[in-house]
Parts: sequence; structure tokens; C-alpha cells
Amino acid sequence: MGITRLCRHLLANRSRVRRAFPRASLDAIEQAIKASEAAHAGQIRFVVEGALDGRPLFRDQPARERALDLFSRLRIWDTAHNSGVLIYVLLADRNVEIIADRGIDAAVGHAAWQRICDAMEREFGAGRFEQGVLAGIAAVTEHLVAHFPKRGDGRNELPDAPVVL
Repeated sequence: MGITRLCRHLLANRSRVRRAFPRASLDAIEQAIKASEAAHAGQIRFVVEGALDGRPLFRDQPARERALDLFSRLRIWDTAHNSGVLIYVLLADRNVEIIADRGIDAAVGHAAWQRICDAMEREFGAGRFEQGVLAGIAAVTEHLVAHFPKRGDGRNELPDAPVVL
């Protein structure tokens, strides 16, 4: 592990998350997820983590691996149509990862998810955190609408509220 990354994570604190994502931004993100899910049969979760600590940090866990852990822990894989999508932000690294369940991932593919992540990271680099996430949700929504159109009652299988770690 590089000393720069270690220091970045050790010096990060929860106030960094609150500055980047104040309550109003988190509320706007939750509303965007609710609106998105009204248009398709998929499920979106948004998780923001200020920094890694403990075992993940000292193992030098990459953001992608951490996102996979959270995808499993939050049971995003456990949706009726295999259409769950995690948007994960690791602020200390300014890294965005999208993990999609096998149903939607097979239809969309890694390159499309990576383009969304790259666009979000550019917005974050300019200090536009809320706008970056909202644009990311909109882009994910386009794929879900195209591949998993709304069916039946559209039961909400996962919470819409952002998770802040």
C-alpha cells in the first residue's frame, strides 16, 4: 500500500462526507432513486464511504473489491429479476464503482458502467458531488428502462435511502 493512500484514508473523517453530501443532497439522491425505480423493474442503491478503515484499509482493498463486498452485504443481488445496481463512492480515493447484478450486467456490460463511473468522477473532480450522482442515477436509469421495463406493481425490494459509511 502506498503511503499517500494510507494517509488520505487515515486523515479522512465523516465531515468530508457531510461536506460533499449534505442532508439536502442525500435527500435529492433518495428522491432520484425513487423516481428512477418508478420507471423500471430494477433496484438502485447508492453508498458513499468517506474512507476505508481497519482491515479493508490495511489490506489495501481496492474500491471495486469493497463495492463487491457491500453489494453482497446489502443483498443487492437478491432481487426478483437480478436487476440490482450499486453505485459506490469512495471519497478518499475519488473513486466510483458500479456493481450490477447478473441480469442487468449481461445486458449492459462493463464498458457502459465504466463510462458512467468516469463521468461521475469528472463531476466530483469539479466539486459537483450531488450533480455527479444525479447524472449517474439518470444514466443507470436509461439502461434499466431499456432492459428491465416496469412490470406489474413495481414492488420496491430495496431501500432507496443512501447509505453513508
